[in-house]
Amino acid sequence: MHVQKKCPCGSGNTFDRCCGPYLAGVTDPVSPEQLMRSRYTANVEQDQAYLLKTWHPATRPETIGGFSYWCGLRIISAQGDGPAESEGMVEFRAMYEEDGRPGCLHERSHFVREADRWYYFDGEILESGLFSQAKFGRNAPCPCGSGRKYKKCCLMKEG
Repeated sequence: MHVQKKCPCGSGNTFDRCCGPYLAGVTDPVSPEQLMRSRYTANVEQDQAYLLKTWHPATRPETIGGFSYWCGLRIISAQGDGPAESEGMVEFRAMYEEDGRPGCLHERSHFVREADRWYYFDGEILESGLFSQAKFGRNAPCPCGSGRKYKKCCLMKEG
């Protein structure tokens, strides 16, 4: 029996029915939220080529630094998914692990659509960093904001 893996973006769909076609270049995301989810998945998959391809040329770096172990994404809000929209915004919290310690990136990302394609333009980091053990433990509420305990939420998203 072949079990398809869940998409890392947290949509609940399988990778093949969610971000997989975007990363493979079969189709392009049609909204800022879809692009955000696919870029998160590209970070999980360490797909630097996709991240650079979906970054607007005006703000795109030549290379992207090292990857952390990303373990959870929560979309807080998204704007700009209408067919006439040319700009969008997605606010999200992405959980990661570095040297065995959990951390969080809380960002408001800005997107632009050109020639019917969405691009990441830039982002405003609202919060970023590792959690101290005194502040955060396995039984504490998950910092992704789900309302569940860390051990039952992002800690379990390792695979």
